[in-house]
Amino acid sequence: MVAQERPYDERLTAPRSWWLIAALVGVGGALVMLPLGVLPMLGGLAVTGVLAAVAVSSYGSARIRVVADSLVAGDARVPLSALGTTHVLDEEEAFAWRTHKSDPRAHMLLRSYIRTAVRVEVTDPADPTPYIYLSTRTPRRLADALAAAAAGPRRTAAE
Repeated sequence: MVAQERPYDERLTAPRSWWLIAALVGVGGALVMLPLGVLPMLGGLAVTGVLAAVAVSSYGSARIRVVADSLVAGDARVPLSALGTTHVLDEEEAFAWRTHKSDPRAHMLLRSYIRTAVRVEVTDPADPTPYIYLSTRTPRRLADALAAAAAGPRRTAAE
């Protein structure tokens, strides 16, 4: 049996400028502790710097994957059989769908620093979610991976 490779795997990492901000938060923590001495200043630098870095890393750890027969987006795992048409959104359309066109019932994995996205319709009648909005740096590649995975060979119970 041949191992199936992942057709799509993307981590929505935070921009580099956010890491600079995390470092500056650490410096701010050090400056707050400076009047108490050098050791408290170093402690303030370490504690606030680490906390800011953990926050940035945590926010940027969201992943979008197409694996087996599922779309995994953050904490959500949706079977491909429950998905319909995938719409590639350029910057203007992505902005519209995350603002005035958005539906409060939609599942949105959005990152404002990623300008492009895809919108995948949910066709499962038992699911009230009308669509899934996913921020992605490579929307065409994600749409192609979803189409390929949905059209790919299905395994039977005998295999």
